[in-house]
Amino acid sequence: QVQLVESGGGLVQTGGSLRLFCSAFRIDFPIYAMGWYRQAPGKQREVVATLQFHVIDKIEYADFVKGRFTISRNNAKNTVYLQMASLNPEDTAVYYCDAVGYLAGTGYWGQGTQVTVSS
Repeated sequence: QVQLVESGGGLVQTGGSLRLFCSAFRIDFPIYAMGWYRQAPGKQREVVATLQFHVIDKIEYADFVKGRFTISRNNAKNTVYLQMASLNPEDTAVYYCDAVGYLAGTGYWGQGTQVTVSS
């Protein structure tokens, strides 16, 4: 069974940095894209950054993280990263990664990792 596992979350002070990891296991379909999303208490899940797998990857960021977060991947390790810098309390949320295939309806979510930024 396909499994995505996030890690790297934690408690950090305003202005600090964290690196999130999303490792994919037992992938049995060609991946079209992977992405990072977040959900704060009482709010809807929102996209943070997405990475479409191409010869030259297509990367997109939400406006609120541009210049602060960087998404990247390591093919050999089946891992996608989210490097986060200049964190502020508004970044506090559970961060999830997903993997989407080329076929409609092919997609998986991880269980999430908590990021808490203290003021």
